[in-house]
Amino acid sequence: MQLSTRAVSTAVLAALVAVAGYLSDLTLGGVDLAGLPLTVVVGLLAVVLAFGWPVLVNLPNRPGSTAVVALGGAGAVAIVHMTVGAPPLRDLPVVFAFSILLAFINELLRGGGRERLVESVTGTVAGALVAAAAAGWVATQRTPGGEELVIAGALALAVGSAVAALPLAPWVGAGATVGSALAAGALAGLALPGFDPLAGGLLGMAVGLLVAALHQLFDRLPVLARFPAALAAIVLPVTVTGILVYVAGRVLVG
Repeated sequence: MQLSTRAVSTAVLAALVAVAGYLSDLTLGGVDLAGLPLTVVVGLLAVVLAFGWPVLVNLPNRPGSTAVVALGGAGAVAIVHMTVGAPPLRDLPVVFAFSILLAFINELLRGGGRERLVESVTGTVAGALVAAAAAGWVATQRTPGGEELVIAGALALAVGSAVAALPLAPWVGAGATVGSALAAGALAGLALPGFDPLAGGLLGMAVGLLVAALHQLFDRLPVLARFPAALAAIVLPVTVTGILVYVAGRVLVG
C-alpha cells in the first residue's frame, strides 16, 4: 500500500475520532452518551491495530500476539472509560501489567521450540503498549477542557496526515506536515470556545512531529505491501496520538 493511501486513510480515521469526540458530550433521545462514541471508536482502532501488528513487526506467533495486543488495547480503553474521578489513567498500569503477563503465557503456549523468543515477547509487549495508548483519547475526554483537546488533536492529526500524502521531498514533506498540523491546532484554538490558540498550535506541532516521524519510519518497509501490516501502519498514528494529546493537554491546559 502506497504512502499516500496510508496517509489519507489515517486522516480519515483521525477525522472520525474528532467527530466521535464531539458527539460524546451530546444527549441522544434523552440519553447522555457519556463519552461512549469516542470509547467505541478508539477501542475498535486498538483491535484493528492488533490484527496487523504481528505482521508489521514480523512476530513468529501471529494469532497469540494478536490476541494479547487486542486484549491489552481494548482492555485499556474500557478501564479508562469506566474509571470515575481523577486521574483517569490511574488503573492503566494494571491493565498493561496483565498484558505483559499474557505475553509470557502466550509464549508458554507456543510449540516448535519457541524460536525467536525474546523478539516475540518484546514485540508483543510493544504492541500492547501502542494499543493501550489509544486510551489517552478517552482519558483526555474526561478531563477539564477535554472535548476541545480531543477535537483539536484529532484535527491536527487529520490535516498533518493528509499533507503527508503529498509527493514532496522528505524534509520538505516533514516540514509541511508539522506546519500544517500546527496551523490546524491553532485554528481549532480560535474556533473552539475556551481554548487557547497558542495551546492549540503547540499541540498541533507535537502531533505533526509525531506524524512526520512515523511516516519516515514506515515509508520504506517492504512488509507494507501486505494488507495487515499496512492496516496497522494506518491506525498506529491515531492510537499513539491519544496518549500524546493527553500528556500535552495536561501540560498546556492543566
